[in-house]
Amino acid sequence: MVVLGGGSGGYAAALRGAQLGLRVALVEADKVGGTCLHRGCVPTKAILHAAETADAVREASAVGIRAALEGIDMPAVQEYKNSIVARMYKGLQGLVSSRGIDLVGGWGRLVAPDAVEVAGRHYRGRNVVLASGSYSKTMGQEISGPVITSEQALELDHVPASAVILGGGVIGVEFASAWASLGSQVTIIEALPHLVPNEDEAISKQLERAFRKRRINFRIGTRFESVERTHSGVQVRTADGAVTEAEVLLIAVGRGPATANLGFEEVGVAMDRGFVLTDPHGRTNVPGVWAVGDIVPGVQLAHRGFAQGIAVAERIAGLDPEPVDDVKVPKVTFCEPQIASVGLSEARAAELHGAENIVTSQFNVAGNAKSQILGTQGFVKLVSLKDGPILGFHAIGARMGEQVGEGQLIVSWEADANDVAALVHAHPTQNETIGEAAMALAGKPLHNHG
Repeated sequence: MVVLGGGSGGYAAALRGAQLGLRVALVEADKVGGTCLHRGCVPTKAILHAAETADAVREASAVGIRAALEGIDMPAVQEYKNSIVARMYKGLQGLVSSRGIDLVGGWGRLVAPDAVEVAGRHYRGRNVVLASGSYSKTMGQEISGPVITSEQALELDHVPASAVILGGGVIGVEFASAWASLGSQVTIIEALPHLVPNEDEAISKQLERAFRKRRINFRIGTRFESVERTHSGVQVRTADGAVTEAEVLLIAVGRGPATANLGFEEVGVAMDRGFVLTDPHGRTNVPGVWAVGDIVPGVQLAHRGFAQGIAVAERIAGLDPEPVDDVKVPKVTFCEPQIASVGLSEARAAELHGAENIVTSQFNVAGNAKSQILGTQGFVKLVSLKDGPILGFHAIGARMGEQVGEGQLIVSWEADANDVAALVHAHPTQNETIGEAAMALAGKPLHNHG
């Protein structure tokens, strides 16, 4: 098996393939771990943790602790972030080496259904797994100086005094949350009617309330028109004629598939707007060629690519794994408050099954002791078929990302309200909020008013 790309999907396929006795070559032009480890998930969350710590110090007096925030040492934050990435990278390198995987450094290109070329040399395998990942979209703007994407934002040696963030999706709200906590004046511009538009609408509205309270500015239903560089930063103009000035413009409008000039189309791989088309098992239309991760249409999440890589390696090795179902892939947005979800939103469930066949329950975390201790606001919402399984789990509040595991089990195992209500949830934890929402859905609410 030859794997083209060493990000989450690619290295997972390589590790699992080697574990199952396949001889594996892993081709990577940069560093194993890809965007997620080096320029995405991991470094972003390290900075978000630093931002959360700053907030904790600011608010320490509320719990009787005398503390003062003296300032943000961004070079030290960067050193902390880089140390996390370095340790994870070293561990991953050791794993790849210990499995006997041939790690090929260099730019790879598919030149035949069974061959990848690197620096003039062909690496052949009965199976080739395409895992070339994604890139930051730029809206056609030149990325330089004060106009940046998430890659440059992660390397800043200071906190921008002010920032305009173009895009209110996951990347946009995470950076907005971090920078606001670190002292920046932030304005988000989002063309769609809500922040985090891929989440259940109730979640979006709660996040908007929380951001207003945090004085994070946002303008929804507003289209970007142009950006002009100035002596002090940028002037961002929107379609409604408004102009916003800031030190930097962060373009965070999503990621595109990194498939250009890699030979895919020349070999005959079916594509659509740069994405590689596959069946549910990761097979392309070319026998022996597979694809995983962000280059396959669907949710662009590292853990989805990771799971796809494992499944493809197992199928190549002769096993029969379940395909990865995007609906059942858990999602976490690590802004403050955190968002966690898996399964169908209420609107999508109504679209698929009819609104008359859908019931929901919502438990406000104000009735939860641990949430009161943490000083958070939010809720857990369950979306269910009437007299049937729970189809969606949606939560917002401090540290709610840690609850998505049970949400995934509920949805994936098609539990109904009574199944979950019967489980004993430890007290005092935020995990109890799931049990309370299930009890309400089962018609026996305890801590809900009304």
